[in-house]
Amino acid sequence: MRVLFLGDVMGRAGRSAITEHLPKLRQEWRLDFVVVNGENATSGHGLSADHAKLLLDAGADAVTLGDHAFDQKDMLSYIEREPRIIRPLNFSKSAPGAGARVFSDARGRKVLVAQVLGQVFMKRPFDDPFSALDPILKQYPMGGQLAASLIDVHCEATSEKMAMGHYCDGRASIVVGTHTHVPTADAMILPGGTAFQSDAGMCGDYQSVIGMEKAEPLRRFVTGMPKGRFTPATGAATLSGLYVETDDQTGKATSVTMVRQGGALSEDGPVR
Repeated sequence: MRVLFLGDVMGRAGRSAITEHLPKLRQEWRLDFVVVNGENATSGHGLSADHAKLLLDAGADAVTLGDHAFDQKDMLSYIEREPRIIRPLNFSKSAPGAGARVFSDARGRKVLVAQVLGQVFMKRPFDDPFSALDPILKQYPMGGQLAASLIDVHCEATSEKMAMGHYCDGRASIVVGTHTHVPTADAMILPGGTAFQSDAGMCGDYQSVIGMEKAEPLRRFVTGMPKGRFTPATGAATLSGLYVETDDQTGKATSVTMVRQGGALSEDGPVR
């Protein structure tokens, strides 16, 4: 199975990158399943229903969220009507929607998508992501009824993301980090057959400070004083993510490649 994961969509630039690149990538790379993290797609803070529809219409089979899952209030009701939106498993026991769901691709093969929030350096104390994810991994073992499984680990610390990768090794096809908006250079297949990257990076304008226009973040770093609001950068966006091929029978990853399309971080050449 050919699976594409795209990192945090950041504002208008990120949405434009998705609508411009994803439809042709689905066709050219013959993608079977696409997961997009839509955490910051609406003005850099959460995901609105309209923008969720845009990502899904552009070719996403599932959209994951994050710690800003319900910053856009219409998501509280929309997520109950749209099963393709996945919020973190450990966000809140009373949160609407689901933190894990099994989908089918065009050929009827089953794909599990789940998301957890980390605890280290996060602004609010979320429940333990390891114990939250464990029953899902036990219910849907790799090589069972699933052709592939993908875990989005949304957190600050690379150490926590790497720990989750090793915790899930041999239990999930793909473990990929989101949230920091900075792509890491550690895409690999772990010993148990799990494809891993600490952070997929963002789909947004990299001539920025993690997707925000540079002036206000720089002012705050230099002076220690805020003057205005953070606003998403609107220049040419890079589509950033991870491409993985899995074995349908075992669920193990057979290849993994970082993806950079367009904008400042574009890489030449097709996915291998």
